[in-house]
Parts: sequence; C-alpha cells; structure tokens
Amino acid sequence: MSERTGQPGNLLESVKGPGDLKRLAVDELPVLASEIRDLLISSTARSGGHLGPNLGVVELTIAMHRVFDSPHDRILWDTGHQAYVHKMLTGRAGQFDTLRQEGGLSGYPSQTESEHDIIENSHASTALSYADGLAKAYRLRGENDRTVVAVIGDGALTGGMAWEALNNIAARKDLPLIIVVNDNGRSYSPTIGGLASHLASLRTNQRYEDVLDFVKGNLNKVPVVGAPVYDALHGVKKGLKDVLAPQVMFEDLGLKYIGLVDGHDEQAVEAALRRARDFRRPVIVHVLTKKGFGYSPAENHDEDCFHSPGVFDPLTGEEKPKPHGWTNVFGQEMVRLGAERRDIVAITAAMLGPTGLIPFSEAYPDRLYDVGIAEQHALTSAAGLALGGLHPVVAVYATFLNRAFDQLLMDVALHRLPVTVVLDRAGVTGDDGASHNGMWDLSILQVVPGLSVAVPRDEPRLRELLAEAVEIDDGPTVLRYPKGAVGAQIEAVGRLGEMDVLREGDLDVLLVAVGPMAELCLGAADLLDAQGISATVVDPRWVKPLDEALVPAARAHKLVVVVEDNGRVGAVGDAVARMLRDADVDVPVRTYGIPQRFLDHAKRPKILGEIGLTSQDIAREITEAIAKRSPALENHPAR
Repeated sequence: MSERTGQPGNLLESVKGPGDLKRLAVDELPVLASEIRDLLISSTARSGGHLGPNLGVVELTIAMHRVFDSPHDRILWDTGHQAYVHKMLTGRAGQFDTLRQEGGLSGYPSQTESEHDIIENSHASTALSYADGLAKAYRLRGENDRTVVAVIGDGALTGGMAWEALNNIAARKDLPLIIVVNDNGRSYSPTIGGLASHLASLRTNQRYEDVLDFVKGNLNKVPVVGAPVYDALHGVKKGLKDVLAPQVMFEDLGLKYIGLVDGHDEQAVEAALRRARDFRRPVIVHVLTKKGFGYSPAENHDEDCFHSPGVFDPLTGEEKPKPHGWTNVFGQEMVRLGAERRDIVAITAAMLGPTGLIPFSEAYPDRLYDVGIAEQHALTSAAGLALGGLHPVVAVYATFLNRAFDQLLMDVALHRLPVTVVLDRAGVTGDDGASHNGMWDLSILQVVPGLSVAVPRDEPRLRELLAEAVEIDDGPTVLRYPKGAVGAQIEAVGRLGEMDVLREGDLDVLLVAVGPMAELCLGAADLLDAQGISATVVDPRWVKPLDEALVPAARAHKLVVVVEDNGRVGAVGDAVARMLRDADVDVPVRTYGIPQRFLDHAKRPKILGEIGLTSQDIAREITEAIAKRSPALENHPAR
C-alpha cells in the first residue's frame, strides 16, 4: 500500500467520471484499484464508515463503470453502503475527506450529490424492485437502449422483498436488466477455465434460446414421448452446468446465470458484464468477492471484516476506544437475564454485533437466532417462539422496525404475545443520515393495541425497564434508546404514580421528559428558575400506556410541556395532549421533538441544536409561552 494521505492518487484524480475510466489502459487498472483502496482506508479511518464492504467491490465497481454508461444506464446499489467506490469514479474522489461530515458526502448514494446516484437504499433488499420498475418504465417509453443494473449483496439477498422482486423479474423476458450478486459470504470457489467460460457465453446467446424454444415446441407436439424427451434433454443440460456452478436456484426461477466470477479479477468481471449486457434480457451475474479485500486488518477481522468501524489507525487497524454505550448496557443485561430465565431467547436481523448481542450469543449459542436482513420474518418468528412458551427479545435498529410494523401489529399484538422488541439507535443518530434517524417508532407504535413502550433515561433505568419488559406476559413490549454513550445517572427525587419525579417545583410548568431528554429538561428547568418560572420535571418511564397520574398533575399546572427524541406528529406529546383532552383538562400542552422531515447527516449535537432540542431553546420557548399567559412576568428582574 502507498502512503495514505487522505487524497486521491494521481490516476484516481484524473478520473472525473466514467468516460475517463473507460479511456484507461488495462494495465493501469490495478494501480487505480490500489489508489482507491488507499483513499477508502484513509477516509474511513478519520470519519468511520463502511470500509469492509467497499474494499470488496473495488474491481467490480471499476468493471461496471467501464461496461455501462452511467447515468444513461442506471446502476442501483443494495445495500447503498457499498457505493463509496462508485462515488469516487463518478467525480467525488476529491471530496472524500468530507465523508459523513456535515455538509459533506453522505455514506449512502444521494440524489442531491450526483446524477449517478439513483436511490439512497440503506434499507436493504429493495434495489431489485426498483430495477424491475425502472426497466419496465423504459420498455414502455421505448427507451430500449438503456440497461438497468442492480448490485445486490452484503446480506441484502437474505431479505424477502428481494425474492418477491426476483419472482416478478423472471416473468418478463424482454427487460434489459442485470442483477449482479456480490457474494462476499460464501466459501465455495469461483468456476474458472475455458469450458465454464464457453458455457456462460452459450447460455446468453439468443440462437441457443431459439433452438431450445424450437425443440420444446416441436417435441411437445409428439404424443406420449415429446414432453418427457424435452424434459430429459433439458435436465442433462442443467446437470452438466450444475457441476460447474451453483446456479440451480436462479435458473429454476427462469433467470439466465453467469458465474461464478472472481470479483477481484477486473477483466473477468468486465467480460461477464459485457456478455450480460449484450443479452438484453434479465441475467444474474454471480460475483465472488472478499469483504475487506486488500487491507489485512479488515481481512483478518473475525467479527465482520471491518464492516463499519469507528475511527481507527489506518496503519494498524486499531480502533479508537468507544465510550460505554447504551448498546453495551443492553448486551450485559441480556446475559444476566439469560442466566436467570432459560425461556429468554434473542433474535437479530443481521445486526449481532451492532445491537450488542455477541455476549449473549457466546453465553447461550442455542438461544440466539440471526435471521439475516429479514425484520418481517424476525417478528413473526418471534411470535412463533412466544406461542411455543418462550420470551423472545428482538433487537433491531429503530429505523428498521418500520419494515416489520405489520408483523408486530397483526402477528404479535393481535395474539397478545409476550415479545420484547429492543430498538437501538432511536432518535437522532446523525452520521448515517435521513434513513437511519430512528424518529418514527414512537409515532407508529401509538396505534398498536396492547403494546407497552418504555424509554430509559440512563443506565440503571435501561436495566430496570428491560427486566420489567420481559416480565410482561400478556402482550408485546418495546424498549428504545439512542446511539452512543450513556449519559450521567439521574436519580429520582420522588414518585408520581409509576413515574419518576426528577425535580419538584411549584405549579408553573409540568415538564415531561421522555427518556434521554431528561438531562436536557433538567437544564431547561434550571434556566427557567432564573427567570422566576418553576418547573416540575417527570420521567414517565413507560410512555405507552401513559400513567393516569399525569391527569391531576397536569390540571394543577399552568402549562404542560413534552420533550421527546422522535418525530412530533403522533408521538408521546400528542398522546399526552389526547389524554388530557379526554379527561377535560384544558391546560395548554406544548410538544417538542424532531420536525417531520428527512434530516441531513451531521453529528447528533449539531442536529439537535438546529432543530431546537437544547435546554436553551426549550427554556426560551417556555418562558415566552408563560409570559403570554402571565403579563406580570414581563417585568421580572431577570428578564
């Protein structure tokens, strides 16, 4: 490897777009690949990001942009975190020092960055459906010179939606659609040699198809023996090919198959893609790659080949120590609960490490189920486990619960099953951008009958509430917490019903702090006190159902304020307002949360500041609201 400076190498710097790439000589491509890997390593070492998957697709991405004419041809990435190299080759290599930084490059494809980025697609297993629709649209519009390419891999083929799309794509023989399966998770070797290459060429030759159709059409007209003879001949053909490549699954769907192709041999990939392109019908190109390829710390990283490291030393691969986080606390508590109760099992959707379940899997390997990128299956499988007498704990990112809402509603809640869903990275997550902010769950969960939702404010409450959740046996529970370090412990000074009172005040403001917003609300209460406004701060702990003690408490105050790390629409604030309306409490309610828009990527504190979720912002808003109702406050000495 050359010295990693964080800047594009000379050859990469000359590539301002796919046209420049096509003009490079074949012997320059390995140099280009090396420069790309250097920039990948140096950039992610500073900012964190998806290093391993992108190291594995360097040659594949070079080959695709040499064969296809982006953006006229459409290249879709699934998942989108494999698209760093694509960004470099489409004119953004010089910006890679801004990766995942405010105002800089996104960690996923972004339509606002480039015409070469078609879909964001960080929620996996969707690109084939996009590709199916795009290819059909171009066909109907008469744009027959365009090819749609969907690159699916790094686990995305485990999602059920991908197979729904494959089933539909296979039914249309007239679509110029290429599916590149980036296989970085299988151990079998690529098929190589002249015969394999010849058969791959033969299978994508239209004359070969015409002969098959002729034989099938004529043999089937022969009474008794026609169809069996055709089936036998077709079976022999398939049997010969199956010795050479694991293609049965795809060809049984009716899709043409090219593979296996060594994904780190750029010329082999290019040749396969050209054959697929010229076929002008749906084709699978099966490419075998190695995650982390070309960087030994990633290749030798047993857990996930540096799938998504934090900041690290580019020379040694040593990661900067991470602070004690919410995820760690959950992982520790799951091990403790697992020792106490043998009925507790854990489910994850391809997020074993990121959700903190590695310690549980090591302690109780027969009680951990990783279902792949299949959140829908995870929830319904959990329902089955619960029907069988167990208590499943399903750990997913908050943003990915969206995908399994119907299963939570109709398969779990309808049957009042004891399933606990733990949502990591809830609220504003920051660096990964709009698709990863977990800002939807407290809104969509409000409509689920019989569901209980807990939001811990600190480490002791996470442990406490998780233990309470798994004790509930007559319906589902959800526990949610944010990304990053756990804040300081905040002890209660009293109880109001089952809620924690964090600060006692007079009867000016009742400040309802949802989970991690407690520290912010206590800060706002201090600022309000300096303005002569007294605030009582409570933490509901369980935000669904709400504690009935809120009703008399709200009635006794001049203003009720709810602060939460979720979209404002339909979330806890709206639930509090509805509860008070139903009880004929006419005290005004102010709600503060995340505005209902897709937020650009930036650090969490920066985003919270921009959307007004700081102690200063909340205190100022409350002061103005109280002043409108108490004119005498305008003359307070502190104002």
